[in-house]
Amino acid sequence: MKQIILSILTILFFSTTSCVENEKKETKKMTTNLNLSEKKEIQIQLEPKNESGAIGKLRFNESNGIVKLEAKFKNLSPGMHAIHLHEKADCSSPDGKSSGGHWNPTFNKHGKWGDENGYHKGDIGNFEVDENGNGAITMETNEWCIDCEDESKNIIGKAVIVHQGTDDLTSQPSGAAGSRIICGAILQ
Repeated sequence: MKQIILSILTILFFSTTSCVENEKKETKKMTTNLNLSEKKEIQIQLEPKNESGAIGKLRFNESNGIVKLEAKFKNLSPGMHAIHLHEKADCSSPDGKSSGGHWNPTFNKHGKWGDENGYHKGDIGNFEVDENGNGAITMETNEWCIDCEDESKNIIGKAVIVHQGTDDLTSQPSGAAGSRIICGAILQ
């Protein structure tokens, strides 16, 4: 009789342990799936540099591994202007140079976004400003992330810089885009 009771208890123990392990695996799967679909957003006010009087608002949204940038600017001179991500979230200097150079965690040449010959992760490109001084740009990429562990993709701790001129997309190391006229730190 003792052997039968001991056998039944052993079977119950192993079946309970097996169920707990299966629940742990299911919980881990659910947690992983939730993290992949997590949405993140950062909004930034950009401030004038070099006495430009230009301002801007910018938003980064991340969903399902894609970061979308949406930016609007005012008080710029009409024509094309360059926009880049720079190394440091530091807009403290009057000329914006406290933000460092272009963000280039992969050590590639400066170039047009997506160029097979190379580009910096901070090489966003150029945008048009109308005769009233208003401009906007929108972009989506899977090459950035918001507050992830991959330092070659994480945009937290960087700065957004708008330049007075156009990025020629070839000059090294920064495209000869002129002075920095707007700066915003990407912080949480």
